[in-house]
Amino acid sequence: MRVDILTLFPEMFPPVLDHSIVGRARKKGLLQVCCHQLRQFSPDPRGRVDDTVFGGGQGMLLAAEPFARGIDEICAHLGWKPHILYMSPRGKVLDQEAARRLARQPGLLILCGHYEGVDQRLLEEYQAEEISVGDFVLTGGELPAMIVTDAVSRMLPGVLSEEACFTEESHYSGLLEYPQYTRPEVWRGRPVPPVLLSGHHENIRRWRRAQALAVTRKNRPDLWERFNITKEDREILEKLEDFT
Repeated sequence: MRVDILTLFPEMFPPVLDHSIVGRARKKGLLQVCCHQLRQFSPDPRGRVDDTVFGGGQGMLLAAEPFARGIDEICAHLGWKPHILYMSPRGKVLDQEAARRLARQPGLLILCGHYEGVDQRLLEEYQAEEISVGDFVLTGGELPAMIVTDAVSRMLPGVLSEEACFTEESHYSGLLEYPQYTRPEVWRGRPVPPVLLSGHHENIRRWRRAQALAVTRKNRPDLWERFNITKEDREILEKLEDFT
């Protein structure tokens, strides 16, 4: 997959996207990330990309033309049009299903807003999908673009060593992930749950499922309401002694 990012701050991305799982995916050729300085596409000799807002209001707005020129040049270079995203607090909130859907695209072109955002006509002209990373406002689209790139790239075939690395994680199945433990068996007086030391795979599976159900119900009632609980899940919950 190829991800192109149009931004005022391309220097923000290497410290994040050159390391860990995403960095290894790039080195293996499974993911290509190209960051483009928005100012280089400005028609203004000084590289200006913003202007005042029609109708009045605080702050400056990013103009459509620099983004449009960048999009057109990237598409011309590729020979095809990637799926265009605009990082926006008014967009649909990114979830695991959206990450899976975006991972099926051959390429993404992410537009990073700043200041008061971007001219609406740009989004309409290029049919950009607006994506949010949560119900809060950030100073720009760079951090959300990194989050989208990370969430999508780890869903690509070959990026993680095994499918179970992400299929058992929070949100993949509609539930939050169960608690996990490592050595030592007792840390500051807190022991590892005995079932995890039993070697009984079926009991461990049921315990983990019970914990995932319990954590989701407690921490994310919104997810719990949408989750389709099975007959086995109900039986597991009935046997869960500490359901808090």
